[in-house]
Amino acid sequence: MSIQGYKHTRLMEESEECLAQAARVGPPERMLVASRIVEHPAAYRHWEAEHNRLLRGVSAHNRLGPQIGALRSAAFTLIHRKALFEYIRDRGLTGTKRHRLFSLFYGLRDYTNSVIAEHASFLRCSSSQICTEFLAEHLMRDAAFEEPMQLYQEWYSDYFRVFCDVELAETEDERSALSPIEALKPLLKHRLREARDAILRLPQVPSTVWREVELRKATGETQKLRRLSVEQTLDGFGRTAPRK
Repeated sequence: MSIQGYKHTRLMEESEECLAQAARVGPPERMLVASRIVEHPAAYRHWEAEHNRLLRGVSAHNRLGPQIGALRSAAFTLIHRKALFEYIRDRGLTGTKRHRLFSLFYGLRDYTNSVIAEHASFLRCSSSQICTEFLAEHLMRDAAFEEPMQLYQEWYSDYFRVFCDVELAETEDERSALSPIEALKPLLKHRLREARDAILRLPQVPSTVWREVELRKATGETQKLRRLSVEQTLDGFGRTAPRK
């Protein structure tokens, strides 16, 4: 089925309204992130410019199928960009190790400016993630943004945590304790690559419920279509992690 895709203007309008709504109601963490962007004009303009570029890669396609694929790719980018700040937050990293971590990713740049830049980037990427999830769920009806993408984010956090823990190990005892985990890095990286490829290979069509509605409107057909289950989706990952 070839379905007309969405115009860039529509994607931006939906995103802007979604972010404004997220700043007013919803989970507290999302409200905090969205309000930090929406309530500060300079931050909003910066987010708007970045999000506009992100969605250009989606709206460049005329058909919905390729747009769905492009939105999935954009979601991977946002997950990766958020990882550094999430690691610092989850590990409660302070002091020397925090300085070393920023040196690892920012090189010789000023530490204070690097921290400010990373936090601002985290807010913008988190805001764009809120919007891409909304677009996937409410416009494109893409089931890949449900459990598959959530599982990928968990696995990427696992990999990134192992990478940073190993890089920040200072003493011989720390390195020795982390050596078994370090040995898992190639496996974790391989699992991520397989998961990403599996998500991108998922059928780039709207979810079953949406397709049933569209087909009934066009043909009057009432036969129930087979739904692609989450279990079938994740089989391609070779997953061992438990479901949420």
